[in-house]
Amino acid sequence: MQPTFVLVHGAFANSFSFAPLQAELGLLGHRSVAIDLPGHGFQSTFIHAYQTPQDPAGLASAPGSIKGVTLADNVEHLIGILERAKQNGPVILVAHSRGGATITAAANARPDLIDHLVYVSAWAPVHLDVNDYYAEPEMTAVDPAAFAPALAGSPADLGLLRVNFRTADPDVLAMFKAAFLADGTDEQFLSFLNTFQPDENLDVGGSADRAQAATWGRIPKTYIRLAGDTSLPLALQDRLIREGNELTPDNPYDVHTLEGSHLKWLVEPAPAARILGGLAPRPAPSTQGVPE
Repeated sequence: MQPTFVLVHGAFANSFSFAPLQAELGLLGHRSVAIDLPGHGFQSTFIHAYQTPQDPAGLASAPGSIKGVTLADNVEHLIGILERAKQNGPVILVAHSRGGATITAAANARPDLIDHLVYVSAWAPVHLDVNDYYAEPEMTAVDPAAFAPALAGSPADLGLLRVNFRTADPDVLAMFKAAFLADGTDEQFLSFLNTFQPDENLDVGGSADRAQAATWGRIPKTYIRLAGDTSLPLALQDRLIREGNELTPDNPYDVHTLEGSHLKWLVEPAPAARILGGLAPRPAPSTQGVPE
């Protein structure tokens, strides 16, 4: 039976960023569903102060719909999607970046709904909480403080992260490009940046949301490494793979590698679509119309 690929986005992203990948999967004959986590997509907050000309004071103070959204909310929403998708056959659950924390927690809660897990340079925490990995040697080259000039308002006051992706500051734009799409053209970078939403929730889960051997660990899983990723460096991706394999040595990751940055695989998705398509069970050849 044909599987359904369920695609889960990362921070500040939404289902829109998967459109080129879905086109490639569709042309390869595969069914896919890109979801919006709570507070994302058409549920996100795009305030007038974010438009041009921007109102910095309003941008720093206006409430956002994603305030109070938790990882548990993301997981509950995703499980509802998986329950519906599972009615139509096998489910291959794919996550990028921060979306990995959501699919890991969902796999802990409902492994029966997932036939295969796929992490594309995504968080699959095992030994530490997501935020704690930032203090580890593998993340030395990543400086979260570099995004401070792009923050709009205080996360503590707003109850969310708000980033001004529509800034005209050339230094900030250069920082974004280096972090997300250093190997893309300026046009590709700005096009992708304009699909981002300004607000993201603060909760990335805790120790109970790390991969659990008895549940998460029994699902076949694939990790697609992004060799040029500077947001989630290759060394950290490899550590997550290693920790997952140590947790479930009888069910190790199937590992693939793509060249490119954090977003390049979504801008030019054909190679990733071929890898994903290779994970789908092959249907039995049809005998209709074949003479006996």
